[in-house]
Amino acid sequence: MTAAAPEPKENMGRPEPRIDANAKVTGSARYAADFMVRNPVYAYLVTSPIARGTITGIDDSAVKTIPGVLMVMTSDNTEIPGPFEFFGKGGSASTSMKPLESKRVWHDGDIVAVILAENYETAREASRKLKIAYRAEVPSATFGSLGTETVLAAKTDPTFQDAKAGDFGKAIGEAEVTIDAEYGTPTQHHNAMELFSTTAEWLGDHLTLYEPSQMVTTLKFGVAKQLAIDPAQVRVVSPYVGGAFGSKGLTQRTALVALAARKIGRPVKLVVTRDQGFTTATYRAETRHRIQLGASRDGKLTAYFHEGLEVSSRRDDYKVGGTRNSVAMYAFPNVLTQVSIVRADRNTPGFMRSPPEVPYMFALETAMDEMAVKLGMDPVEFRRINDTKTNRVTGADYTSRSLMQCYDEASKAFGWEKRSAAPGSMRDGDWLIGWGCATATYPTQMSPAAVRVRLEEDGHILVQVAAHDVGTGAYTVIGQQAAEWLGQPLAKVEVQLGDSSLPPGPVAGGSITTASVCSAVIMACTALQTRLLGYSGRKAMDGLTGDKLWAVFDAKGLTTLEEYAEWTPKDAKPGTMAAFKNGGTRISGGTLKDKTMFAFGAEFVEVRINARTRELRVPRMTGAFAAGRIMNTRTAHSQLMGGMIWGVSSALHEATEIDKRSARYVNDNLADYLVPVNADIGTVDIILVPEVDEAVNPAGVKGLGELANVGTAAAVSNAAFHAIGKRIRELPIRLEKLIGA
Repeated sequence: MTAAAPEPKENMGRPEPRIDANAKVTGSARYAADFMVRNPVYAYLVTSPIARGTITGIDDSAVKTIPGVLMVMTSDNTEIPGPFEFFGKGGSASTSMKPLESKRVWHDGDIVAVILAENYETAREASRKLKIAYRAEVPSATFGSLGTETVLAAKTDPTFQDAKAGDFGKAIGEAEVTIDAEYGTPTQHHNAMELFSTTAEWLGDHLTLYEPSQMVTTLKFGVAKQLAIDPAQVRVVSPYVGGAFGSKGLTQRTALVALAARKIGRPVKLVVTRDQGFTTATYRAETRHRIQLGASRDGKLTAYFHEGLEVSSRRDDYKVGGTRNSVAMYAFPNVLTQVSIVRADRNTPGFMRSPPEVPYMFALETAMDEMAVKLGMDPVEFRRINDTKTNRVTGADYTSRSLMQCYDEASKAFGWEKRSAAPGSMRDGDWLIGWGCATATYPTQMSPAAVRVRLEEDGHILVQVAAHDVGTGAYTVIGQQAAEWLGQPLAKVEVQLGDSSLPPGPVAGGSITTASVCSAVIMACTALQTRLLGYSGRKAMDGLTGDKLWAVFDAKGLTTLEEYAEWTPKDAKPGTMAAFKNGGTRISGGTLKDKTMFAFGAEFVEVRINARTRELRVPRMTGAFAAGRIMNTRTAHSQLMGGMIWGVSSALHEATEIDKRSARYVNDNLADYLVPVNADIGTVDIILVPEVDEAVNPAGVKGLGELANVGTAAAVSNAAFHAIGKRIRELPIRLEKLIGA
């Protein structure tokens, strides 16, 4: 075994190499834009240079003179027949802003036209010669801008409630030690390696879409509704996704490209440019927080107040709402929270890996460090004193909670006992050294899932489900689950994903894929075992390979067995599976009335800040994580390491800059939108902490894809304070914020 493929501990699967690795490294894996269609037309988006206003005129005379231009689609000649229903209100669109719906401009980069041409270069040239006149209005860009509107999240969404417990006002007034601080996180964009793309092809009245997607089933039903056609006429194909993490779900462009293909009578291919991806896809919402903590002098927390404000668009009240989970983190006896939406002239935000947890836990975990410092207490021991086995707001116990085991293992491996507590007291020449820690957490969530599993007499297994692999190893762990229950080597398993013609699978979001699909696979495999052997169980078919398996099949007079299974979480509402099969995203779990389900981790970070230049480096990190059954230690290690690296990116690099005068994004390219490279990341040590939790789902899986990037930014911030004694409460932490400390 190696560091990248750790030796399995209790309740952990083997570090099998990815079964899709060969296809990816040889280039035979086909991503959405790679699919060939006959005689395609190329589309190019024209987007608005203003953030608020109206189109007053469109002149396409110069465009019509360009050879190869076939059509210019604008609001004058294009109408998508069906509605765009915002997902935040139960719909299947990333925004209610239907493209080319009117001449109104809602945000920077709003789609105002589509050029269709014989090749990409011609379409791009035509886009630059299309003349569009605007009547611009003064836009509202962000917090503090004139013209924004603030509304309580609970007023916009009847399913959302601000968490409360006890009497916060009384508790904070009586607290022996208090802190009151404000925090901020910036707008951030996904910038996956694979660009956003859509290829639409009609064969008669049937539509095939090739699009990188995290939710092919939902996309199928959503597009059908937008185009006012039967969902049975739509197929979505997306076998591989080159990075998504929230951005490749419910798109604004899909129906538009499909409509273009129907209009032109040929397949249409659109690949969105990097800068257009900033405004035509979703992103992480900008947030502001105020936190008040009260504690007794012995370190026990007595009061917690968390106010969150989040920027959204004018049309859609996208809500992060992370207080639902943050209130469950520690033994808070008295809690008061309030989340508000700030409407501005921006495109609608959406999911970005660990959507509520990253901004809300950054604020809470930084505040926890501030309180520990004020109490003169070690930050790890402060968290130990306030550890809890119960969600104090709901009263529901945790099914399992290994937070302090994670802290114990990570702190020992990191060498935390050698830390000098006083800020600025650790130094190596010109470098001031800081050590910080923070809690990582993510709710255990699940979705219904349906699978088809086929077992042949020679031991070959086929697993089919319209789930997705966004690069995280889903093909492999789903295959491992089937191989384990049917007693066959992984080499004999084929897994088919990413096609809406397969049994409906869950969205690749919320860290639900492994838990949901593997639970359905267990159901199907159990049924297969029963038909073949008359009994079932995890070890029922161990050793039943080769001639032994063939003999059992032969005795039954069979060559192939196949089972279809549907699995629904126990806490799901009635009708959940039916709604799911019709394209609804039905995610449940986390904080429930009768139980609380979360995965946990502890992250430790060393930063070095140059005493003269204030240059900041992160030479090493250690993270320990507990997430129920770990299906594959290799893929788990990869995801957790990647999450911590993204956490460094969030802490030090990433921010989408916005011009407050024009409400336009400034750094909408990979040259100016900063992300870490190899030189920015030192040693990343990952520890997998054994945990068994049979109460969460049949697979015992808690989910870990979004876990590791939750605590890192706070750990980096806390380490920076320890290095120089200056508290940075707004991300990202850049050199100019450290000057003067």
